[in-house]
Amino acid sequence: MTESERLLDPLIEGFLSESGEYKGIAIPDDVEGKRGLLRSLMNVRAPSPMDPELLGLQDRYLRERNLERGIVYCREIPTVEDGISIWQGDITRLECDAIVNAANSQMLGCFRPCHSCIDNCIHTYAGVQLRLECDRIMGSYRSEFGNDYEQPTSVPIITDAYNLPSQKVIHVAGPIVYDRLDETLEEKLADCYANSLELCRDNGLRSIAFCCISTGVYRFPSERAAEIAVDTVREWRDKNRGFVDRVIFNVFLDKDRCIYERLLG
Repeated sequence: MTESERLLDPLIEGFLSESGEYKGIAIPDDVEGKRGLLRSLMNVRAPSPMDPELLGLQDRYLRERNLERGIVYCREIPTVEDGISIWQGDITRLECDAIVNAANSQMLGCFRPCHSCIDNCIHTYAGVQLRLECDRIMGSYRSEFGNDYEQPTSVPIITDAYNLPSQKVIHVAGPIVYDRLDETLEEKLADCYANSLELCRDNGLRSIAFCCISTGVYRFPSERAAEIAVDTVREWRDKNRGFVDRVIFNVFLDKDRCIYERLLG
């Protein structure tokens, strides 16, 4: 039994004990079932401080799990063009200065248990501290702009990455294509990339991994999204020489890898 497997039972019991709603839930016997239950409990947990002992257990578990899943170092990923790389895989495994999260306007992560979106994955493997920090940031904005405040499209926030291999997470809500693609939506997507790079420059972060912002459920066409991403990154780096050394276009699907390989080949 691995260290992370030994930590599952006390962690699940700890999460259940702090939640009156789920306190009597049955704990699965198998490791994968326990991992799924723990992830679900993390996903639905409201942003609030956690008992330090339980938080320490969570951090030990996540550090072990991230080592088991394998850390990918950005310096070991080959470049295809002047400090630009394409890497296919789970962005939560990347060790770089910043990874970009395709967030929503609430900026609190995905609350759907075990959902496969990148927002859910990042919050899961970072730990409950990430949602709490996002909530503190959004709380400061709500105090200034009102309780109905939501983060505008293309305006990112930056947080620590906690148990992830990266140093920081940049959260940005991309544009949603409701009807047809237009110039305004394209400009907003370009702003997602440019504004994230600005945050890197302002915070001394020299490597960044971008996910495929706004594709998937946000319905931005994958090919056009990739063209905008590549063009925006090239243009920004040309104007800001010496600030960001490495940009990684992180893809998950084969079709997206093929698109980026053709654009950067």
